Formats: sequence, structure tokens, C-alpha cells
Amino acid sequence: MTRARQNANISPAVGRNMIINGAMNVAQRSSSVAGIGAAAGYFTLDRWLIDTANSAGRLTMSQTADGPNGISANCIKLDCTTADTSIAASEYFLLAQNIEGQNLQRIGKGVAGAKQVTISFYVKASAAFDFVVEFFDSDNSRHCCKLFSTTTDWTRVEFVVPADEDDGSSPFDDDNATSGRLFFWLHAGTTFTGGTLATAWANNTNANRAAGIDSFFSSTDNNFFITGVQMEVGPVATDFEQEDISTTIAKCQRYYYKTGPLASNACFGTGFNVSTTVGVGETVFPVKLRAIPTALEQNGTAAHYRIAHRATATTCSAVPALDRVNTDRAITTFTVGSGLTAGDGIEIRSQNSTAFLAWSAEL
Repeated sequence: MTRARQNANISPAVGRNMIINGAMNVAQRSSSVAGIGAAAGYFTLDRWLIDTANSAGRLTMSQTADGPNGISANCIKLDCTTADTSIAASEYFLLAQNIEGQNLQRIGKGVAGAKQVTISFYVKASAAFDFVVEFFDSDNSRHCCKLFSTTTDWTRVEFVVPADEDDGSSPFDDDNATSGRLFFWLHAGTTFTGGTLATAWANNTNANRAAGIDSFFSSTDNNFFITGVQMEVGPVATDFEQEDISTTIAKCQRYYYKTGPLASNACFGTGFNVSTTVGVGETVFPVKLRAIPTALEQNGTAAHYRIAHRATATTCSAVPALDRVNTDRAITTFTVGSGLTAGDGIEIRSQNSTAFLAWSAEL
């Protein structure tokens, strides 16, 4: 067999995709959220952030089973529900994923021998639009962009990002903070569109980030769909990497872990009473979190949680509260009016099918 034939038969490397949840299969927070657009945040699918400012446009973001055959059953769907046709200069709206510096070291950016990167994704929309994909170096405030077009059919877009070698910029920081950002620009004012698109690596100039784009918020008839997002080293877009779902879930849980919603009377875990009114429960995270969470998320209703002790189940009088937390486990406080026995073992239960506990270590 010739070397050329041997090379042709080599499969692409496993783990080459630096994007997490590019197949849009994991949605711990929710599969659909309406009214998005007033503020930035993580709303539905894991690792995918909405970044926005000053726009009156609003949309529903959902996980939709309408992906391209052979790539993914799922995609992100953005559905414009409130139009914004009077675009102020400082407005913008984009879909983003933040990437840890230690996950970008394979690129070798900012040094001699830096590698090219290829970003690819599948996209369609309710009509023909021009939008921008941008790879942003947060450590050095540099960027490289590509204008792409949508049709009503699934199309694969490929964006070869040139090597950014030793030109005065520095390598990505080798740590667990944000170093790279992948942006999909869907709406912007002249602050971001008034220049010439930066199609080669350049120091950031806001006016050159989204030049030439249309506005997703031009009409409430507009929909945008995306899936199969991949970023890999090299000048070729290989086939989208089909990752085992358990692997994707574990990667997502490094940044956000949610237990629930549970069926009514289901068990969150066990613990013990520290007084006649307070019990504590321990949650061991399935993977070590990226950083120590600073808050506990829950559904906001105290009566949806209860403590089972001896032969009694007592409804909580306050919402669950974060007691102590590290990157591998958390202690949560549950409070009732009275009736507990200090030192007794307890079971923490849901009282409503919307009850959950969650911890965020997002970038």
C-alpha cells in the first residue's frame, strides 16, 4: 500500500473538536426559553451563551429536533418574537461559546509555528441572510472574521483561520479562564458594522467585527438554526466529530451541574439535621467543576422542597441555600419551621416536579 493510500485511510483524531456541545444535544437548564434579548446569559443549551446589549429585539431560544441528517438530530433554533428595525449604533446580539485557555494550547497561537484552525458549522434560516462568525482572542484582544450566508436548507460553512504567529501578540494563557471566544454575529449597529470586516488576524477594532451583516431582528418571521459546530487544528474541515453523549454531558457538567427537575416526592440526596429547624445535604458532583461556584440555583419556591426524617416529611420554610462548596461537592442548607431532631439522618425530597438544585462554574 502506498503512503498516499495509507494517509487517505487515516481517521481524523478523536477529541479534535474544541467546541463543547456542538451537536446541541445537552440542555440542562431548559430546552426552550422565551423573551431572550434584554440581557446576556446562559439560557438553554449547555455552553452556548447569548451576548447582547441595547437591542429591543426579543427571541425564543430552543433545542429543536431538526438537525441535518447524519450530523445531529438537534440544533439551536432562534425565533424572532419582537422585531428591532431602529438599530442604535451600540446595539449587538450574538450567540457565543467561551473557551478555556488550557483547551486552546494545541493551536500554538502567538509563537513561531502557530497552527491554522478550521471552524465549521451547519446553518439554515427562514430566508437568505448574511451573518458573521468571529474567532476572538480575549487574552490579546485580536480577532479574525468571516461573512457567511444562509439559505432555507442546511449548508455547511467552513472558515479557515490563518495561523497567528509571533507578531507581537502572546500565546493563549494556559489556565481555566476564557482565552478564546467563538461569536456568531446576528444583529449589530454601526459601532460594530461601520468598518471593513477583519478577515485576517488583527488587533481588535469594533467597527471591523460585524461589517456586512443583516439583522436577525428585522422581522418576527425570522428563524435561525445552527448545529454541528466544530473547531479543529489544521486547514481542513473534517467530518463533524460524533461524540458519545456521556462524554458530552461530562464536559458540560464541568461548567454547570443540575440535579432535577425531579418528580414530586423524589430524592435529591441524604444528609443530617444540625438543629430542630435546619438540615444539610451533600451533593457530590459527577465531574470536578472548572471553578468554585458562588451561588446555588433553585426554583425559588421553598414549599417545593422538604426534609424526610424518621416517619415524617416536613415542607421547607425557606428556599435551599448554599452552605459550603468546592469544585467536587457542595453542602446545601434546608430550613423548616420546627420538628427536626439534631443529629438524625434525613432524606432531601422534592415537593414539586419543577424542583431542582444547580451550581454554575461557567466562563
